[in-house]
Amino acid sequence: MMNYSMLTMAALCCALACNGPAAKPEEKTPEGRAPWLAQSNIYEVNLRQYSPEGSFNAFTAQLPRLKEMGVEILWFMPVTPIGVEGRKMNPGDLGSYYAVKDYKAVSPEFGTENDWKNLVEKAHEAGFKVIVDWVANHTAPDHPWIKAHPDFYMRDSAGTILPPNADWTDTRELNYENPVLRDSMIAAMNWWLATYKIDGFRCDIAEEVPVDFWAQAIPELRKTKQIFMLAEGEKPALHQAGFDATYTWSVFHVLNDIAAGKKNTVFLDSILLDNQSRFPPDALRMYFTSNHDENSWNGTEFERMGAGAETFAVFTQTMDKSLPLIYSGQESANAKRLKFFTRDPIQWGTYEKAPFYKKLLSLRKSNPVFDEGATFSRIASSNPSIFAFVRENKKDKLVVILNFTGENQAFTWDDSSLTGKFTDVFSATGYELNPGTALNLAGWQYLVLENK
Repeated sequence: MMNYSMLTMAALCCALACNGPAAKPEEKTPEGRAPWLAQSNIYEVNLRQYSPEGSFNAFTAQLPRLKEMGVEILWFMPVTPIGVEGRKMNPGDLGSYYAVKDYKAVSPEFGTENDWKNLVEKAHEAGFKVIVDWVANHTAPDHPWIKAHPDFYMRDSAGTILPPNADWTDTRELNYENPVLRDSMIAAMNWWLATYKIDGFRCDIAEEVPVDFWAQAIPELRKTKQIFMLAEGEKPALHQAGFDATYTWSVFHVLNDIAAGKKNTVFLDSILLDNQSRFPPDALRMYFTSNHDENSWNGTEFERMGAGAETFAVFTQTMDKSLPLIYSGQESANAKRLKFFTRDPIQWGTYEKAPFYKKLLSLRKSNPVFDEGATFSRIASSNPSIFAFVRENKKDKLVVILNFTGENQAFTWDDSSLTGKFTDVFSATGYELNPGTALNLAGWQYLVLENK
């Protein structure tokens, strides 16, 4: 990683000017990438906690609301049956989504196969894309493969089939040195594409599965349809293997540290520069302030980010190459950690954050600065509490200025190449930016300025 202490803020901003060579407007969508991914977004569905019923049918009724908010890609946590043997917590609990008992079935916890098929069909009719969580690294101990194909699993010198680690007692690790396992896994994934017409997969701990398996599997899957592949991982090689998007864990952890007052924008720039130097220029990155793991184990965005949660959400939605994530309940400012192994329904309230997310999702679709051919540049600031950048596409410009502290901060505009009249998309307040323009931002204030 680059030693940020050796770089000035101006040098960092220069290095981050446009995330590598400037994208040309005539550039085409990368080969294999679904065209509907441009300017899109992801919404993670935790079915178990989504409603008191925790069912496919109960979620289907929410599709109009999510459509109105601007959601496009629905990512469902695993909907496959959950193993019973070694189940985490108490025997009466529902177990971990990620302890897969059968790759070619749906969990009766959520409803029937027809209920799931109806949900996918209704989602497609409404214009959504549907991806499912795929657990390729391990299965439950009572998966049929354990008895039928014990050679599909990792074993110790005594022949004992092992979990991936000591804590995951409800799972057993698969062995990708076995070519028959590889073919079986690809066949199971293709079954979901053919049977339910889903649009892709979010692949759980993808970087723990051999990269050469993904390089083998993804082209095979794309023979069926042009799917979206999201990897839970942060290795650049995952993109080379065919994944469209990867996680931004390194950035996410820095955002939490900034919220806690442990780091500032200089450190964030060093992480972004490191990511830029290692990832392909066309790699999409999933930015987020929460997800199922963070909410359940480390706390809600309000626990981790406090009053800055909205400010960091604006960052995730407007960053370069971002494919932003919204987690179930964030649109209602869900302030509780959702239990992982048992029923713990979200208390939905008034959907108070839905207008906030709708504004951002609408902006991503309507403004050409989020097109493939747009550019991204950091705006230098002598104040390390301010993180600012501009996205441009020909005459269209979007300036984002974020106060990453809870204190009032002064910011002087000194970019002579970027001047003119702008309007904040949230408040409709007008701003004229010229060299020497002084801006004062309240604690955690954010400005998203269009030149319209």
